[in-house]
Amino acid sequence: MSSFAFSQKESPSFFTPSDSLNVSRRNAVVISEAAVVGLTLVGLNQLWYADYERSKLHTINDNNEWLQMDKVGHAFSAYQMGKHGAQLLNWSGISEKNQLIYGGTLGFGFLTAVEFLDGYSQEWGFSWGDILANASGTGLFIGQELLWKEQRIALKYSFHQTEYAPQNPNKLGKGILEEVLKDYNGQTYWLSANIHSFFKESKVPKWLNLAVGYGGEGMLNGVEDSSSELVRNGNPYRQIFLSLDLNLDQLKTKSPLLKMVFSIINMIKIPFPTLELSKKGAKFHIFYI
Repeated sequence: MSSFAFSQKESPSFFTPSDSLNVSRRNAVVISEAAVVGLTLVGLNQLWYADYERSKLHTINDNNEWLQMDKVGHAFSAYQMGKHGAQLLNWSGISEKNQLIYGGTLGFGFLTAVEFLDGYSQEWGFSWGDILANASGTGLFIGQELLWKEQRIALKYSFHQTEYAPQNPNKLGKGILEEVLKDYNGQTYWLSANIHSFFKESKVPKWLNLAVGYGGEGMLNGVEDSSSELVRNGNPYRQIFLSLDLNLDQLKTKSPLLKMVFSIINMIKIPFPTLELSKKGAKFHIFYI
């Protein structure tokens, strides 16, 4: 949201990162991000958590739920928020060190605040598993910047609608907008590695990635419930996917605006022919979303 907020400016050089500290840009980034994060937390507290009974701060162990798909989702969110938080600070000319300290940790800080909201809700609870997942996503971003000065391996996301959400819309969402966030059966999270970055002398195109995905299917609840009246189409099972992907950050363009748009879209795994491996065997998808 902070990125798009800047798109109203008319200066042709507005989207070009500053080569030195630009105080007005830095202030705009800090104020806009603080406002968005603050309003989001207040909105969640008033519009979401208000519908559930409050409690004292308590913890839960939900590490065995949803085939750990929710934990991978936490890592993805922390990674992407950290990446774009650092890019916004780079745009304002802040030093690389401070980009990582204050931008790269944006996702971890925000999601930790959400975790405390969970902790004060009787419906959920503060999950150390979620905190570890948040730290993993943040660590993936910051670690690569420290090691390679570039993101050779990206965490990406893809989604397709499934038959499971209509069977339990309260848990898995009702309609595409809710299902994108709630239906873990349709979510796939990918580690997308840029081949050329590991083999600099090769002739492999810089925009071509190799991707390994993780997903799950058959989930109607967080854990198996033998007493549930919901119809289940088989026990939940894990899926591993092998596919190709595009690294949109490596597409050549002279437009800073287009480069920013590519960077945002790059969080989505581009559909390609895909091999799926699971307990049901191997399955080839001509076009997997």
